[in-house]
Amino acid sequence: MPIKAAGERFKRLQEQCREPGLTALLLLEVALIFGAIPLAGMGVAPLATLPVMFALLVLATLLVTSRSHFAVAVVLIAVVLSQGGIFIRLEHPSVATDWLSAGGRLLLILALSWVIAGAVFGPGRVTLHRVQGAIVLYLNCGLFFFTIYRLIVVLDPGAFEGLSQAPNESGSGAGLLYFSFSTLTTAGFGDIAPLNPMARNMANLESIIGQLYPATLLARLVSLELVDRRG
Repeated sequence: MPIKAAGERFKRLQEQCREPGLTALLLLEVALIFGAIPLAGMGVAPLATLPVMFALLVLATLLVTSRSHFAVAVVLIAVVLSQGGIFIRLEHPSVATDWLSAGGRLLLILALSWVIAGAVFGPGRVTLHRVQGAIVLYLNCGLFFFTIYRLIVVLDPGAFEGLSQAPNESGSGAGLLYFSFSTLTTAGFGDIAPLNPMARNMANLESIIGQLYPATLLARLVSLELVDRRG
């Protein structure tokens, strides 16, 4: 009986931490995308900025995914792969270590997005945290393709035309982050263009998702609101 009561209290704590964790995750992603990475690209951010942001994002992700043991396991594996790839690359840089690190980051984004998508598109009332989850899901899409673009550049340094070759910007990936969100929002300024066939296909896929996601989300939220009012 005490074990059962402790388990119930733990579940309630998980539920209580989930919504604040989602808010923290949204704020951290906004700070990373629109602050930390661009500043790192300009060379004005401290060296520890991106690692600290990544650590905070992992903590927030664990809070949001804590109810799903499978998602938590995937997140932990993703962190080990990502950081393991970075550490191994310091001693033995190779394409394999870049794949390892990128694969870990992609797994992390996918696990988080899977959990959030269930909350965003699942049944229930339309709440502030559901809307926050929808925004995080959209940002995750941009970050997912940003990671893929960085991996493509590792395999083919000439995959994109117009990328700055400045060490700070190329190291932070600020240019590719800008390209990813320009593609996702279909802004398409044209100052950076994909030349590699895989990069072009990924850009096409991202732009399609960028157009379909808002329409699908809006239709779902409207239907949920109508169901709630009828109930």
